[in-house]
Amino acid sequence: MELKLLTSDIELEQILELQNKNHYKNISPESGKKDGFVTVKYDFDLLQKMNNSAKQVIAVDKGKVIGYALVLLKEFKNSVPLLTPMFETFEKTKYKDALLIDFKYYVMGQICISEEYRRKGIFKSLYDKHKKVYANKFDVCVTEVSSSNKRSMRAHQKVGFKTLATFKDMTDEWNIIYWDWK
Repeated sequence: MELKLLTSDIELEQILELQNKNHYKNISPESGKKDGFVTVKYDFDLLQKMNNSAKQVIAVDKGKVIGYALVLLKEFKNSVPLLTPMFETFEKTKYKDALLIDFKYYVMGQICISEEYRRKGIFKSLYDKHKKVYANKFDVCVTEVSSSNKRSMRAHQKVGFKTLATFKDMTDEWNIIYWDWK
């Protein structure tokens, strides 16, 4: 297995396949509770734009993307309507002695590991690669995790994320979590 930055449209298509397979609408509630799920559906064009702005981190085995961790920069605030409330919440959320938006941050836009590769340390490895690539450019990595996605919350806490705030929107209750790199 190799951790790398996304370089091809084929890898981009494979991210979309993995995303679709693990989207909460395409899995059973039991599977979602046990293994987690992804909430947002990105499309090819948006992922390509995101990758052009900041390279996406992927895990590849035998030429196939088996995991990914997406960088979502502030400039994409209005590109994903489902995530707009999250960005708006960031504008009002205190972090240290200032507002979160006053810091250099990016959002972990989504992280997903193929089912047969889970529980092998790839989740942490993807985040370690993020830190290696982006810690010199950003103060903090921020994301939100559904309160109902217990597996994802535990996995993020193991990496070093801490809960900053919790809010509700029209879809769910969300935990804003952060990983401080400074």
